[in-house]
Amino acid sequence: MTDLTLTLIKIGFLAVLWLFVLSAVSVIRSDIFGAKAPNQKPAKQPRAAAAAKPAKSRKQRTPRGAPTKLQVVSGPNSGQSVPLGDGPVLLGRGTDAAIRLDDDYVSTRHARFATNGEQWFVEDLGSTNGTYLGSQRITSPTPIGLGIQVRLGKTIVELRK
Repeated sequence: MTDLTLTLIKIGFLAVLWLFVLSAVSVIRSDIFGAKAPNQKPAKQPRAAAAAKPAKSRKQRTPRGAPTKLQVVSGPNSGQSVPLGDGPVLLGRGTDAAIRLDDDYVSTRHARFATNGEQWFVEDLGSTNGTYLGSQRITSPTPIGLGIQVRLGKTIVELRK
C-alpha cells in the first residue's frame, strides 16, 4: 500500500473515532442535565378579568376512597411522596419530574400518572427499561387503583390515601 492510502485510512479512522467520542459526550451530557424546559411566561389577563374574583372559592374535595398521594415504596428514594391534584405527575431522573428518582435504570422522563377525574392511569413515556404492573410491562395508559405497585427500574411506587 502506498503512503497516501495509509494516511487516508488513518485520517478516516480518526474521524470515526472523534464522531464516536462526541456522540458519547452528547449522550452523557443529556443524561446528566436532561432536556431543557421551554421558558413560558404566564399570559397577562385583562384588568377586568383580574379584578373579577369569585365570591366564594371552595376547595375541591376528593371523593371517598380516592388516592391523595403518590409514594415511593421501595428503591433509592423510598419514603418520598407527592400530593395528587388534577394535573399529571411526572416521574423520572429529569429536573421537571415531580419526584426526581435517583435510580440508574429510570429514564429522564420515565412515566406519567394522570387522572380523568374518576380513575388514575399510569403511562410509560417511551422509557428504555419500561414500566411494570407486577410482571406485566405497560405499553399504553393503564388504569390503576390504591395500593397497586408500579415498578420503574428498581423503584416501586403506589397510590395511597
